[in-house]
Amino acid sequence: MYEVCRHIDDKPFIGLFLFLGADIKVGYLKLQKKTFLWDEEELTQEEYERLLDAAWKQGNERLCFALQTICATGIRVTELQHVTVESLARGCAVIENKGKIREILLGGDVVESLRGYTKKHGVKSGPVFVTKSGQPLHRGTIWAEMKALCESAGVDESKVYPHNLRRHFAVRFYATTGDFAKLADILGHSDHRTTRIYLRESGAEHRRLIDSLGLVKYRHVT
Repeated sequence: MYEVCRHIDDKPFIGLFLFLGADIKVGYLKLQKKTFLWDEEELTQEEYERLLDAAWKQGNERLCFALQTICATGIRVTELQHVTVESLARGCAVIENKGKIREILLGGDVVESLRGYTKKHGVKSGPVFVTKSGQPLHRGTIWAEMKALCESAGVDESKVYPHNLRRHFAVRFYATTGDFAKLADILGHSDHRTTRIYLRESGAEHRRLIDSLGLVKYRHVT
């Protein structure tokens, strides 16, 4: 009997087989990093906009503007609290995370939309997105409210989580600018290998790229 163990949790099962007298050999399966995302993992631009539309139609302006801010800046959901009324005046948010400080320029569209939001909702200082008690909006609240949009937005729940908005920003930024180094700086990655993970193509795009090589000449007609 040959058993391949991918996880350490498989060891109790191996012990059971040995106890039963099974002749067992154990090897570890090394998985190469994927170079693409399956289509069911990727949040498309159309799906992103449907999520915004669903939040807006449900009257959840706070969520709608929070999602826009995360996706238009590439910040982590835990960094949303650093987008403050004061940062709108500067046009720049100072992000403190994991012992590092970085500055994120806020685009004109982001600043304009958030100024309107803060004026309407009476947020005069501190974090733009707060609870009724004035505390910074918690990541768990954003996550739960995003999941509640899935059915009305027609987006698979597996794609809908805050970090996928950050990845969507990375893909769009790199496709537009081609500037890998600047993207890594914006995302706050000290290891560029992390940035490369964000830029994995969708399975459909990866397939189109392979097909464009024109290396299959003969085929059976089905």
